[in-house]
Amino acid sequence: MYDFFENPHRVLKLSHLLLIGGLMMLLVGIILAYGCEAYLKLPELIGAHAMTILGPTAIKLGYVMRLLAFNRLRLDGIAQGYGVAV
Repeated sequence: MYDFFENPHRVLKLSHLLLIGGLMMLLVGIILAYGCEAYLKLPELIGAHAMTILGPTAIKLGYVMRLLAFNRLRLDGIAQGYGVAV
């Protein structure tokens, strides 16, 4: 499990998925919770409101992972430029 996060390219791909997925969850949640609320049953409406909370959470996690991956790629590039083994 931890080996997955050692590769900054994989973390970067995962962060992009979280950013896109979080944005989609947020947009769908807003449309359902505030645009189609009259047509939804209570459990569906609760799920739509939950999506408006979970979507931005996924966006924030994806953004932090993206920053960490870019930092790690930058540090690896600097180390390779100086001939240091990483």
